[in-house]
Amino acid sequence: MNRHLKVAVASIAIAGTAASVVAAENDWPSYNRTLNSDRYSSLAQINAGNVSNLKVLCTYDTGEHGSFQTGILMTNGALIGTTEKDTFSINPSTCKENWRVHEDYTTVNPLKVNRGAAYLEGRIFRGTQDGRVIAYDFKSGKRLWSTTIGDATKLNESVPAAPIAWNGMVFVGQAGGDNKGVKGRMYALEATTGKILWETYLVPKGPQDVSRGPSAPPLALVAASWKNAPDVPISGGATWTTYSLDTESGTLYIPVGNPAPDFVNGLREGDNLFTGSMLALDAKTGAYRNHWSLVKNDWHDWDVDTAPSIVKVKSGKKMLFMAPKNGYLYGVDLSSNNIAYKVPVTRIENADAQFTPGKKVRVCPGAIGGAEWNGAAYDPKNNLVLTGEVEWCAAVVAQTDTEVKAVKAGDIWPGMQTNNPLNAWGEHDPASQWAGWLYASNAETGKWKWRLKTNFPILGGVTPTAGGIVFFGDIGGNFYAVDSATGKQLWKKELDGAAIGGGVITYEDAGSQKVAVAAGMTSPLWPVKISTEKVVIFGL
Repeated sequence: MNRHLKVAVASIAIAGTAASVVAAENDWPSYNRTLNSDRYSSLAQINAGNVSNLKVLCTYDTGEHGSFQTGILMTNGALIGTTEKDTFSINPSTCKENWRVHEDYTTVNPLKVNRGAAYLEGRIFRGTQDGRVIAYDFKSGKRLWSTTIGDATKLNESVPAAPIAWNGMVFVGQAGGDNKGVKGRMYALEATTGKILWETYLVPKGPQDVSRGPSAPPLALVAASWKNAPDVPISGGATWTTYSLDTESGTLYIPVGNPAPDFVNGLREGDNLFTGSMLALDAKTGAYRNHWSLVKNDWHDWDVDTAPSIVKVKSGKKMLFMAPKNGYLYGVDLSSNNIAYKVPVTRIENADAQFTPGKKVRVCPGAIGGAEWNGAAYDPKNNLVLTGEVEWCAAVVAQTDTEVKAVKAGDIWPGMQTNNPLNAWGEHDPASQWAGWLYASNAETGKWKWRLKTNFPILGGVTPTAGGIVFFGDIGGNFYAVDSATGKQLWKKELDGAAIGGGVITYEDAGSQKVAVAAGMTSPLWPVKISTEKVVIFGL
């Protein structure tokens, strides 16, 4: 299965530069490096000429098995990562542990996942599977505060998303939008105390719904977009990945997940706002600013699930790039807020077919396809948008309306006929038929310049650098460096089959550029080699 990358090149030439939100160039202080999520590093010590000399410097093995999807941070001389219940700080050159803290709680969520932490002014922030947000001291790991934003007891809500932090605030939402009765919400918390500064419901809030903090007035257009049957509660719209923030305008961008029941839309007619949307809120108040409805009345579980990249492209236009689970890349011109293009970046088939009881319908991508929790990156040198994608098709047989309505509040609510709990999100093709795609698309037109196909899905972060290379990995445990202008493979390291599903970052420490990758993702949703969760650090 470890064949060479298959690369195709389009006959277009692209070059250019772009401005980026200022960040310490030798650090990786937020999930996508900058708050605007460009994922681009200006470090160039490791380049196309010497990347073949890259070697493993050290490995930090957590000793745990779980869905290791953490977005690694590098800031103030330490690497920060998370497992389901642990948060750790390690030396960025030697992997020596500075501290590690554990939260002891019980949940019924089988995914065992946390997607990372945020840093601000001496504090580390993360969510938990029992519905809390916790702050720790950056130097010691001492817990500073804990705030509950989700109902883990009755509704199985959790907080796996990686927060972002800015201007004294921590931004994060709760997950669980696949469960009956769960309504997605977004929060801003005071960084020093954990006090909830505002709460915004991402679907219509009802009189019975809990208020945890001040909220902006509801929008009539949201309530009007749901036409549920009386005995079908509005559900969905949760967030489970991370977010982006435009510091110039103070706009917070939130990828909003699917409606529920996932595969049965006849009981919830309408556009189902703000599910399947990229939502823009005022970061200071939580008030509505704008939205782009990308997957209206979704019946495929095609969440809008990745943080958008917000950059100035070669022409000087400010653009926003989005890559949801439906397999497309969207480019938005922020001067007009119009979608400039929508282009496929993985295999898409049978997307308009409705799921019905008694009939198996196969669609590409399946619910575990397209772009998952890591979104688009931007390479200003070549004016390219880079997207790592999953090609994996699935078949669905919908439940009857009676069966859908019989599900208890808080239980998963996909609306699919299944005798296998692992097929709750579709009967996926054999893993021998899956693949991964890395597309490099012209930022202003969406046309691909080059694309490559891997034998395994690409779930981890994609990281372009000023050294003319792009780092990425796949869930077969293969870690790559390719030429950012052509897609040509320059270097490859096999990590003993440890699936790469988390952060891929680069930074400078002790005078030299390093690369760190989160490997060892083991999940019931992905048939990969069982491996412990670990951070692997590379250098020249």
